[in-house]
Amino acid sequence: MNEDELRSRFQRLPTAVRTRVEETLTDAKIALKLRIGQALADKSEVAEHAVSTAGRVGAQSGEISELTFIAPLKPGGAQRLRKFFELIDGNLVGAGQVGTLHNMRFVFLDDDTKLLFATAYDGEWDPYIDDFATKIPDMMDYLFDNVEGWPGIASPQVKDFIVQHQIPASAWFAAHPHVTVSEATRLKRQDAAVQSFLNALN
Repeated sequence: MNEDELRSRFQRLPTAVRTRVEETLTDAKIALKLRIGQALADKSEVAEHAVSTAGRVGAQSGEISELTFIAPLKPGGAQRLRKFFELIDGNLVGAGQVGTLHNMRFVFLDDDTKLLFATAYDGEWDPYIDDFATKIPDMMDYLFDNVEGWPGIASPQVKDFIVQHQIPASAWFAAHPHVTVSEATRLKRQDAAVQSFLNALN
């Protein structure tokens, strides 16, 4: 599609949307303006992916929330964690015991002086932290004891500590914001049963 066609499509967008895009993305190419304008004009898509608060801190889209945590590591903390991650081949499969956990990752920053922990999960912030404290407390303390000032997952101060180091997302997107971990598991089992039934017919 050439630039004239892009501009023509952009001009057909609702005036209010077009004005917002033009005023905000003054230096963007017309292709990006059109894409953003089309997204903003699709009210059902906007509603489907609306972003709200995850409770105490963080963003939520539908049922899915995000948490990004950056904190300084103790001397030798990165080395100790690397040894652990190598032992398990980087596979944190035991974390699946937290039934609301979609994903999580650990990244070393600033020459191994800081740890970034990022995760997506179902529901609100406080119950999610409670899940870690009750379902995988030993793992949490082994991992985060390498962080300066970690009070322990069972400490009454742990939530304040996490909030102090959490950086809320400025923007957040979940492809399937209403598919929780339990719903995804149910759909996977259902699909396996259907496939098994179809295979039996062949």
